[in-house]
Amino acid sequence: MSLAEKPRHGYALMKDIESLSQGRVRLSTGTLYGALRRLLAEGWIERFEQPDTSREKQAYRLNLAGRGQLRLELDRMKQLTRAAAARFRAREA
Repeated sequence: MSLAEKPRHGYALMKDIESLSQGRVRLSTGTLYGALRRLLAEGWIERFEQPDTSREKQAYRLNLAGRGQLRLELDRMKQLTRAAAARFRAREA
């Protein structure tokens, strides 16, 4: 989701994920780069050349296949949330 808006390098991804989750998710660099390797292997993200290469930062961006996968995942999460809410309401009644 962090790459849906714009390309980002690793540190920017870590900070955005922490912000999106309101501090509930803090990734270690090993976890982040492991996930990036998997997303690259799946063909959902790609490396992106940025003009600022002062520190040889590697940036990534979501590609078309990744956008499709993100849409599917968001739909799955919506469905799950609706089912959970329905079950919760039923238990309150």
